[in-house]
Amino acid sequence: MKTNVRNSRLKWLKKVGFLTRMKTKGGRNIIKRRRRIGRTLTSKG
Repeated sequence: MKTNVRNSRLKWLKKVGFLTRMKTKGGRNIIKRRRRIGRTLTSKG
């Protein structure tokens, strides 16, 4: 039996992708905030 959810990477990117974020002032703030936080190192290193 198939599951009901079909994830579409393309639809997801159109909604929350980088270019979409850069289009609005609020989106640019999100990017800025995330850049300030930076990337964290995982256990894999």
